[in-house]
Amino acid sequence: MKAANGSDDSVVAFVDVNIIDSTGKEPYHGDVLVKGKRIISVGDKLSPETLKGARVFQGKGRTLMSGLCDAHSHMSFNNSETMDGLTNLDIEEHTLFTARSAHIFLDCGYTMCLGAASVKQRLDMVVRDAINQGQIPGPRYLANGQEMAPPDGALIPGITKFVNDADDIVKAVKVMAGEGVDAVKFSMSGDEILDDLRAEDTTFPDDMVAAGSEAAHACGIRVCSHARSDESVVQCLQYGVDIIYHASFVSDSTMLALEAQKDRVYVAPTLNFPYATVHEAQAKGFPVTNSQQTAYTRELDIAIATMREMKKRGIKIMPGGDYGFAWTPHGTYRDLEHFVKLLGYTPMEAILSATALGGEIMLHPNELGKVQPGYYADLLLVNGNPLEDISLLSKRENLDVIMINGKVHKETIGDHPLQYELEKSLAK
Repeated sequence: MKAANGSDDSVVAFVDVNIIDSTGKEPYHGDVLVKGKRIISVGDKLSPETLKGARVFQGKGRTLMSGLCDAHSHMSFNNSETMDGLTNLDIEEHTLFTARSAHIFLDCGYTMCLGAASVKQRLDMVVRDAINQGQIPGPRYLANGQEMAPPDGALIPGITKFVNDADDIVKAVKVMAGEGVDAVKFSMSGDEILDDLRAEDTTFPDDMVAAGSEAAHACGIRVCSHARSDESVVQCLQYGVDIIYHASFVSDSTMLALEAQKDRVYVAPTLNFPYATVHEAQAKGFPVTNSQQTAYTRELDIAIATMREMKKRGIKIMPGGDYGFAWTPHGTYRDLEHFVKLLGYTPMEAILSATALGGEIMLHPNELGKVQPGYYADLLLVNGNPLEDISLLSKRENLDVIMINGKVHKETIGDHPLQYELEKSLAK
């Protein structure tokens, strides 16, 4: 799993930190040692000999935890005021914007992102590759292409790859896989922001979902779906879709089917978009029609109840909020707050969804998402205790140190560490 590299022989120590290791244990006090890209030791007090020559961050009781995961990232969404405005940038400016979004995700503590569709076909892949080659800062990123839909099923025509039938979707999947996507996305239901294609409308026939999923898995890539309607969620379960976005309207029988596949499938409800549309868009100067307000209020209420039931049943629910519109701009990531305030998660449960489950959905459960020996050193030093106030993780100014792959991406002026000098330590 690639990301910008630290030096293979660099040594960084975090001492006197409160460790949330994302194994499910309660936090504990201790030190953490990083060598190169990996965590070497967790919890044990580090000796002066071990610290010799290391960069040392004095935690002073602050929280050290894993970086976070956003499972529904639209880095190429350009903070547009309208749906159609997502396509307004020329390719050169759009590439720069997407790269900047990647930087912002990392600035906000997100070291893992799963692409949920790209406005232009290759934007996600180009930025992913630039991150992996160390050309630009950004999180570990699994890239998607344009979302696919039948001719009468597009949410936003300008960002859609149209597919007409089963043969057509197989060809499109193979082309995208050949270009290097990590996943493909099928737009399988409507959305309440559209008057003529509502959230409970289903857009894909069964044979297209089946053929597209089979082709993607044969190419070694996963399938994501925009699936708000009950029927579209059923299709996801029938035909092996790996990651279900939204899943707002789920019947009792579909809930049982989801529970039966809870070890295989992930759900990312993206609650921030309807929440912000209902509660904040008007106040920020972005008009919402009465019908949209009514429809999104209804969907949000139903989705909250649905996700609470999924949580009870142990279905894997992931953060990721459809950011990239003017009223949900990049840098305002707050899904963990929604998990706690709306879905009844404890702060620890919310953190585990964004860290340990993040490592799973990124396909590296034994290397990402935990503060454990042998894991990649993707770490956040948080000024405060997010188990007491989960909103700390919604504000980048509370992240004093951000590390990815053993490389320090951000440090505050007060935390700029000097090399540890053994002689001075022993003289005290």
